[in-house]
Amino acid sequence: MADSAAADLSQIVKAYDVRGVVPDQWDESLAELFGAAFVQVTGADAIVVGHDMRPSSPGLSAAFARGAANRGADVTLIGLCSTDQLYFASGHFGLPGAMFTASHNPAQYNGIKMCRAGAAPVGQDTGLSEIRVLVEGWVADGAPAAAATPGSISERDTLDDYAAYLLSLVDVSAIRPLKVVVDAGNGMGGHTVPTVFASLPIDLVPMYFELDGTFPNHEANPLDPKNIVDLQDRVRAVGADIGLAFDGDADRCFVVDERGEPVSPSAITALVAARELDKHPGGTVIHNLITSWSVPEVVREHGGSPVRTRVGHSFIKEEMARSGAIFGGEHSAHYYFRDFWNADTGMLAALHVLAALGNQDGPLSSLVARFDRYRGSGEINSTVADQSARTALVREAFAGREGVTVDTLDGLTVSSDDWWFNLRPSNTEPLLRLNVEARDESTMASVRDEVLSLVRGS
Repeated sequence: MADSAAADLSQIVKAYDVRGVVPDQWDESLAELFGAAFVQVTGADAIVVGHDMRPSSPGLSAAFARGAANRGADVTLIGLCSTDQLYFASGHFGLPGAMFTASHNPAQYNGIKMCRAGAAPVGQDTGLSEIRVLVEGWVADGAPAAAATPGSISERDTLDDYAAYLLSLVDVSAIRPLKVVVDAGNGMGGHTVPTVFASLPIDLVPMYFELDGTFPNHEANPLDPKNIVDLQDRVRAVGADIGLAFDGDADRCFVVDERGEPVSPSAITALVAARELDKHPGGTVIHNLITSWSVPEVVREHGGSPVRTRVGHSFIKEEMARSGAIFGGEHSAHYYFRDFWNADTGMLAALHVLAALGNQDGPLSSLVARFDRYRGSGEINSTVADQSARTALVREAFAGREGVTVDTLDGLTVSSDDWWFNLRPSNTEPLLRLNVEARDESTMASVRDEVLSLVRGS
């Protein structure tokens, strides 16, 4: 197993976490080496470790803990948790952390999301490359020597503390009674939602709260429209005020309004940004370059400073730390808060939406309409043989047009007064990802179809 694992390392180490099929690409022996390498690279004498509900997660996290303790670190196991609950533990205790999850990926996958003390990200340039080199070396040449004094392994439940901390960040004292449908997708939302929502004036309608890492009802990926159909139907059937859907590790939250219509994550970003700016006047808000035009507009209207970044967890967190930003949002429904150690937490975003909805009398659709000002295509993937050549073809077709600007911060972004699009290559698959936005539906469709015809050669 060790030899095949070594061969697969280059494929399973990704931008900020480790992902692969268990046990074909990695197993508990490899997880133990990652624990040892994590301690060596971070220099930590104590760490926290949590895991999700996948069948392989308890064994992998325990192996990681053994590897870390063998190198001299004291390990606190917090057991079943959401990824943002692990970030809470890392921030609250001031310790590096590791979360065993493959998020929204299929059941046969598992992975590790690692962070330094205070939930600071471990990415390719901030430790992951060094961890990878160490693990590859140990797989080839033998396991590392044990520390003279091994660390201890203990257990601690952090769910109540996590819930209390989140509720301290949002004023929910005056919200009206709400009927809320939550689809946990058999993921960790089924573990965290009952505790976090317990004190709220909510008639909770739970869906798929049973923890089951085989995902028997649907994939725990609400970004795919087919995975929120059940939620939409239930919201309409019970006359709910709002529907919430969490992904597998419950660090992302998607919102459905009272009509069962999806609410754009960009609109949620703008709504939460406005609320955070009320708390922190003049603050900086980060948004990635595929969020709606409405996000920087709303930020400026509320006296804040918007900052545009590349797409991705590590870029958002780095820019938040550099700029002291109060909040950051991505169109993938990741929401980052300075008050939460710059980490992403879908649960805190959900509490903001519930507070905003519950502090006024209108329906959610009316509330979010002021933040959802343009028409977007959503992300459209195209399989291509040559990403660079197709991108160059699109750039050539648009770059010379009057009133058009081009930038290459992340892929190719082309903008005019009435529309914009971004075309980005996938780092792991032969795909180009297209996002288009315009002032009206027909213009959006026209730009979308023209770009797709060039990308797909049709």
